[in-house]
Amino acid sequence: QVQLVESGGGSVQAGGSLRLSCVVSGYPFSSYSMAWFRQGPGKEREGVATIDSDGSTLYADSVKGRFTISISKDSDKNTLYLQMNSLGSEDTAMYYCTIGADQADFRYWGQGTQVTVSA
Repeated sequence: QVQLVESGGGSVQAGGSLRLSCVVSGYPFSSYSMAWFRQGPGKEREGVATIDSDGSTLYADSVKGRFTISISKDSDKNTLYLQMNSLGSEDTAMYYCTIGADQADFRYWGQGTQVTVSA
Protein backbone atom coordinates (compact mmCIF):
# COMPACT_ATOMS: atom_id res chain seq x y z
CA GLN A 1 0.00 0.00 0.00
CA VAL A 2 1.43 3.36 -1.05
CA GLN A 3 1.35 6.01 1.64
CA LEU A 4 2.35 9.66 1.54
CA VAL A 5 2.45 11.70 4.74
CA GLU A 6 3.22 15.41 4.58
CA SER A 7 4.44 17.62 7.40
CA GLY A 8 6.16 20.94 7.95
CA GLY A 9 3.39 23.37 7.10
CA GLY A 10 2.49 26.26 9.34
CA SER A 11 2.19 30.00 9.60
CA VAL A 12 5.07 32.30 8.72
CA GLN A 13 5.57 35.98 8.05
CA ALA A 14 6.31 37.24 4.57
CA GLY A 15 9.96 36.83 3.72
CA GLY A 16 10.28 33.77 5.93
CA SER A 17 11.07 30.15 5.14
CA LEU A 18 9.53 26.74 5.65
CA ARG A 19 10.56 23.21 4.73
CA LEU A 20 7.88 20.71 3.83
CA SER A 21 8.47 16.96 4.12
CA CYS A 22 6.62 14.03 2.61
CA VAL A 23 7.43 10.47 3.65
CA VAL A 24 6.57 8.04 0.87
CA SER A 25 6.36 4.32 1.60
CA GLY A 26 5.18 1.28 -0.29
CA TYR A 27 5.87 2.54 -3.82
CA PRO A 28 7.16 -0.55 -5.60
CA PHE A 29 9.01 0.94 -8.56
CA SER A 30 12.51 2.38 -8.75
CA SER A 31 11.56 4.76 -11.56
CA TYR A 32 9.14 7.54 -10.63
CA SER A 33 8.23 11.19 -10.65
CA MET A 34 7.41 13.03 -7.46
CA ALA A 35 6.01 16.50 -7.09
CA TRP A 36 4.55 19.17 -4.89
CA PHE A 37 1.25 20.76 -5.88
CA ARG A 38 -0.66 23.49 -4.10
CA GLN A 39 -4.13 24.90 -4.03
CA GLY A 40 -4.70 28.39 -2.68
CA PRO A 41 -8.04 29.80 -1.52
CA GLY A 42 -10.32 30.23 -4.51
CA LYS A 43 -7.66 28.95 -6.89
CA GLU A 44 -7.14 25.83 -8.96
CA ARG A 45 -4.52 23.29 -7.98
CA GLU A 46 -1.16 24.04 -9.57
CA GLY A 47 2.12 22.24 -9.87
CA VAL A 48 4.94 23.77 -7.86
CA ALA A 49 7.96 21.53 -8.42
CA THR A 50 8.73 18.09 -9.79
CA ILE A 51 11.65 15.71 -9.34
CA ASP A 52 12.23 12.48 -11.22
CA SER A 53 14.09 9.40 -10.01
CA ASP A 54 17.04 10.43 -12.20
CA GLY A 55 17.30 13.68 -10.22
CA SER A 56 15.98 16.05 -12.86
CA THR A 57 13.82 18.87 -11.52
CA LEU A 58 11.24 21.27 -12.85
CA TYR A 59 9.80 24.38 -11.20
CA ALA A 60 6.85 26.63 -11.77
CA ASP A 61 7.95 30.10 -12.86
CA SER A 62 6.37 31.59 -9.76
CA VAL A 63 8.72 29.71 -7.41
CA LYS A 64 11.96 29.53 -9.39
CA GLY A 65 14.89 30.76 -7.35
CA ARG A 66 12.89 30.57 -4.11
CA PHE A 67 11.86 26.91 -3.74
CA THR A 68 14.04 23.79 -3.91
CA ILE A 69 12.74 20.24 -4.29
CA SER A 70 14.85 17.27 -3.18
CA ILE A 71 14.62 13.61 -2.18
CA SER A 72 16.24 11.61 0.58
CA LYS A 73 16.32 7.88 -0.11
CA ASP A 74 16.29 5.07 2.45
CA SER A 75 16.01 1.34 1.98
CA ASP A 76 12.27 1.25 2.65
CA LYS A 77 11.06 4.77 2.02
CA ASN A 78 11.77 8.06 0.29
CA THR A 79 11.30 11.47 1.82
CA LEU A 80 10.42 14.34 -0.49
CA TYR A 81 11.30 17.86 0.62
CA LEU A 82 10.34 21.34 -0.47
CA GLN A 83 12.52 24.12 0.89
CA MET A 84 10.59 27.37 0.54
CA ASN A 85 12.36 30.71 0.98
CA SER A 86 11.27 34.33 0.54
CA LEU A 87 7.67 33.37 1.10
CA GLY A 88 4.93 35.77 0.11
CA SER A 89 1.19 35.90 0.61
CA GLU A 90 0.75 34.37 -2.83
CA ASP A 91 2.31 31.18 -1.49
CA THR A 92 -0.52 30.65 0.98
CA ALA A 93 -2.08 27.32 0.05
CA MET A 94 -2.60 23.70 0.93
CA TYR A 95 0.45 21.83 -0.31
CA TYR A 96 0.22 18.23 -1.51
CA CYS A 97 2.90 15.71 -2.43
CA THR A 98 2.36 13.09 -5.07
CA ILE A 99 4.12 10.21 -6.78
CA GLY A 100 3.56 8.30 -9.98
CA ALA A 101 5.19 6.56 -12.89
CA ASP A 102 5.85 9.86 -14.67
CA GLN A 103 4.71 13.48 -14.71
CA ALA A 104 1.50 12.53 -16.54
CA ASP A 105 0.55 9.86 -14.01
CA PHE A 106 0.54 11.21 -10.47
CA ARG A 107 -1.54 8.45 -9.01
CA TYR A 108 -0.92 8.67 -5.27
CA TRP A 109 -1.45 11.77 -3.13
CA GLY A 110 -0.88 12.84 0.44
CA GLN A 111 -3.46 14.51 2.64
CA GLY A 112 -1.91 17.96 2.38
CA THR A 113 -0.23 20.41 4.73
CA GLN A 114 -1.33 24.03 5.11
CA VAL A 115 1.06 26.92 4.55
CA THR A 116 -0.12 30.38 5.56
CA VAL A 117 2.00 33.47 4.89
CA SER A 118 1.04 36.70 6.60
CA ALA A 119 2.10 40.18 5.61
